[in-house]
Amino acid sequence: MQLNASKEIETNKYELEIAVTGTEFEDAVAKAFHKNSGKIQVPGFRKGKAPRKMIEKMYGKGVFWEDAINDLYPSAYDAAVKEAKIEPVDRADIEVLSVDENGFTFKATVFVKPEVKVNDYKGLKAEKVIPTVSEEEIGAELKKMQERNARIINVEDEPAKLGDSTVIDFEGFTDGVAFNGGKGEKYTLVLGSNQFIPGFEDQIVGHKIGEEFDVNVNFPEEYHAEDLKGKPAVFKVKLHEITKTELPELDDEFAKDISDFDTLADLKADIQKKIQEHKDAHANDDVENALIDQIIASMEGEIPEVMYERRIDEMVHDFEHRLEGQGLNLDTYLKYTGSELSTFRKTFAEQAQRQVKIRLALEKIAEIEKLEVSEQDINAEYAKIAEGYKIDLEQVKAVIPAQELVKDLVVTKAIDLVRNSAEITEKAEDSAEAATAPKKVTARKTTKKAEAQKDAE
Repeated sequence: MQLNASKEIETNKYELEIAVTGTEFEDAVAKAFHKNSGKIQVPGFRKGKAPRKMIEKMYGKGVFWEDAINDLYPSAYDAAVKEAKIEPVDRADIEVLSVDENGFTFKATVFVKPEVKVNDYKGLKAEKVIPTVSEEEIGAELKKMQERNARIINVEDEPAKLGDSTVIDFEGFTDGVAFNGGKGEKYTLVLGSNQFIPGFEDQIVGHKIGEEFDVNVNFPEEYHAEDLKGKPAVFKVKLHEITKTELPELDDEFAKDISDFDTLADLKADIQKKIQEHKDAHANDDVENALIDQIIASMEGEIPEVMYERRIDEMVHDFEHRLEGQGLNLDTYLKYTGSELSTFRKTFAEQAQRQVKIRLALEKIAEIEKLEVSEQDINAEYAKIAEGYKIDLEQVKAVIPAQELVKDLVVTKAIDLVRNSAEITEKAEDSAEAATAPKKVTARKTTKKAEAQKDAE
């Protein structure tokens, strides 16, 4: 392979002219001949037994050239990229310029990683909210535990109450005539869930199993069916079944039954600890994101649009993988939600742009600071991923190349450097701030880790 030329034809876009020698090309042509000769029929020869010169005479000298080119150009391109000292960020467009028995020349056009300038990344300022855990939050978690361990009890002689689950038959009439979509049999309805139009569920309250009764309602003015908007209606209802949920008592026995703790006090202390750890992690993420926002706001550089598109590709791929875990696929999801793929991709655009900018900024900081990753760091990260995904360590190493891991680890070191040099002030959490908001995602993580889990399944 010979790199004939390397030039930047526009910002962050390079053109490489690459030549493959006659010796390399002849070896690849011979390989293509041996691979394909068994499929070629030449008169006078048994299938697969015709000599190469005879096949070339019959089908043309270049009969095997295309296969040989396809076999050679990927490695030739990779070698040229290394020699040109560029870092592609997308697939290259390949164009063969010339080819004969003495070899071939091709052109590769590709976008490369942009050169960015990070102006300020040390001594940044951020505020950290010190979170606390309220009794209400502990109580809410205990309530979830109660609900997960609740008993469903059949009600026999008691009237239905709000919160009960009922099984009913119903049929709706307007002006004495049944209307489409207004009939159901053995329909399960939780009273107070507001599944039906206002007033319907309230009128089931107080009735017992076996009773038949009328429910009188008015359809809302904004109802979706034009012929029912604002109209009065009568539903003929029969109540078949009532069940209610009985929550277990919050006491020491409850704690023993659902956990490894002997007392409710110990269970509550563990809940508080876990909520605190979760909120502390979010508080740290908030600080990290505030610092990163300042860095990318002052970053300079022209970023190729293709980098954003490739990140969106990865995010869509990750989303599709999660759908597959639920027995769905992306096409089904898009049909169900009434979306087009192009519109769906746009939902990731803002997040993708932010992640690309973060990555570029942090990699630049790592370059400026000459941050390095040790073999011990790499092995520890491999072990961490294997443990996190519960898969074999060697499988992780097979899926995630060490050089990819190094890129992630050096970015983590850059984040740590920024944080450790920052001026962070602390303040107590206000009650209004206690609710956890969605968090931005930093560039610490790699999609390769998700791929490790997928490929190991």
